[in-house]
Amino acid sequence: MVTRRTFLGLLASTVLPQPLMAADVDNEPDYLADWLRAGQMPHLAKRLPKFPRIVSVAAMGGTPGRYGGSVRTIIGSQNDIRFMTIYGYARLVGYDRTLSLQPDILESFSAVNDTVFTFKLRDGHKWSDGHPLTSNDFRYWWEDVILNKQLTPGGGALELRPHGNLPRFEVLDELTVRYSWDDPNPDFLPSLAAPQPLVILGPGHYLKQFHKKYQDSIRLSSLIQENRVKKWQDLHIKMGRAYRPENPNLPVLDPWRNTTPPPAEQFVFERNPYFHRVDENGRQLPYIDRFILNISSSAIIAAKTGAGESDLQATGIDFNDYTFLKDAEKRYPIKVNLWKMARGSRVALFPNLNSADPVWRDVLRDVRVRRALSLAIDRHEINMAVFYGLGTESADTILPDSPLYKPEYASAWISHDPDQANALLDAAGLDKRDEDGTRFLPDGRRMEITVETPGESTLDSDVLELVTDHWRKVGIALYTRVSQRDIFRSRAMGGRILMSLWYGLDNGVPTADMNPGELAPTMDDQMQWPLWGMYYLSRQTQGAAPDVAEAAKLVKLLGEWETAASSFERAEIWHQMLAIYSDQVFSIGLINATLQPIVHSARMQNVPEKALYGFDPTCYLGVYMPDTFWMKEDRPNA
Repeated sequence: MVTRRTFLGLLASTVLPQPLMAADVDNEPDYLADWLRAGQMPHLAKRLPKFPRIVSVAAMGGTPGRYGGSVRTIIGSQNDIRFMTIYGYARLVGYDRTLSLQPDILESFSAVNDTVFTFKLRDGHKWSDGHPLTSNDFRYWWEDVILNKQLTPGGGALELRPHGNLPRFEVLDELTVRYSWDDPNPDFLPSLAAPQPLVILGPGHYLKQFHKKYQDSIRLSSLIQENRVKKWQDLHIKMGRAYRPENPNLPVLDPWRNTTPPPAEQFVFERNPYFHRVDENGRQLPYIDRFILNISSSAIIAAKTGAGESDLQATGIDFNDYTFLKDAEKRYPIKVNLWKMARGSRVALFPNLNSADPVWRDVLRDVRVRRALSLAIDRHEINMAVFYGLGTESADTILPDSPLYKPEYASAWISHDPDQANALLDAAGLDKRDEDGTRFLPDGRRMEITVETPGESTLDSDVLELVTDHWRKVGIALYTRVSQRDIFRSRAMGGRILMSLWYGLDNGVPTADMNPGELAPTMDDQMQWPLWGMYYLSRQTQGAAPDVAEAAKLVKLLGEWETAASSFERAEIWHQMLAIYSDQVFSIGLINATLQPIVHSARMQNVPEKALYGFDPTCYLGVYMPDTFWMKEDRPNA
């Protein structure tokens, strides 16, 4: 049986045009002129694969562009240079704007029953340093990274061993590799298309110098000392980390490559001369020569953006900055678009079912309490006061943009009904109150909930101020605690947080073939059940097993999804999980389908006016291909 994925992969490989045999001089970026004159790199026809990926810009609603320009953007910390690998969105397979998978770095792929995956590379594709990309780069990563117990002591990423064992890996020829499992692994392709993709290849020709198997021990010791790490494994990881591209010498396949070693206050990414995509006119993408990332305090990114200091800004700004940014259009040559956020909820409350406080833990595990907390909230007031009525009152669930959407998931326990909330709290044994009307916990303490937040947006504090009033009316006192994101996450994972305020589901627009793991305890940073998530993540060696029946059922269903043989079966499992998750109110969603400002220079072309915005699966700007954005006039490259 050949699955739909096989058909899509093969179809994509059949519509490629004839090889690009000669390069028009006009199709060479001026930015590369000095290298070309000096003979330091070949001309376009020899830099591109024999069959490059042809991107029809016009078919995407844009216009084919011109080369040139530097784009400034602002980031909140050095770690945020990872946005360039998300925005660039070069993947073996990736999503298009309809969230269908298609070959990207790969020329084609096939998947048989989601057990046997065959990948074919593009003949002549090269890393950013000009070295050929071949099946040897897959072989290196498999044999010398994944199977090396010192580099990969855990046995490999969970996406590679969903049933406990790694796949069989085969090199079929110089351009073709195959991964085979005995049981279906439907998450394999989506994990390769993810914002932080599963890594199954690396530039072996470069990384071997940091590997004990290939490098002289004296030279390796020198490199370890030079890079201030303790052992060769740390050296290899540091020098080979592609997702956060801190090593300017690491060959990449992205549209832009980092040229700045950290630490720095400004990072410059320049065009990859060997990037594998071209437009319909044969012009190599990206159009834009350079991205300049300036580090600034997160608190003033919106102000700097509104002052015209960014040519493209999506992160560090929020909906509550919209009126300020829109007003800035009158003073600076910028344009503000509004994209729909693709998360399950713009803000959601996460009662910690693994709280270290045993009394609160028992209270929060009572579904009547979670339902009551949700029913007590007046979402309409929050929508009108904070989002100007432009959001949608909803549980923390998927959006109508997903083919899996059902209205009953969104409406579960969200009607503003203080009477029903009071009745549920009374039925849960929380019927005793003090003279101020605040309820008592079973041990006699006042029912005071501290909601913790990283405090990165005034929008969050505005929402919590309203929820405080709503919960007071049903006898619950709410207090807010703000801490830095790293501390906040650490406290949540340690069970020291009673309840958190954070974003809802990352992926609010899933298809049946996308992993539903967010709906089950699978990660240690899930704030409603971090210990249960750690138990799953560690293969039952750390944390604790879920001891709430519905949470355990979600884990069981996830296991069934991972072995399902068809999209139909996977859709049925998704629906079961969505129904349980929303009915059990494991997270308390408030408002979704809110709008995210996207600010760009008025000179920048091909930025969609409306689109979906989220981390997963759209990779923020990634699926809208910033390599096709272009500037009407050059900004000096100085």
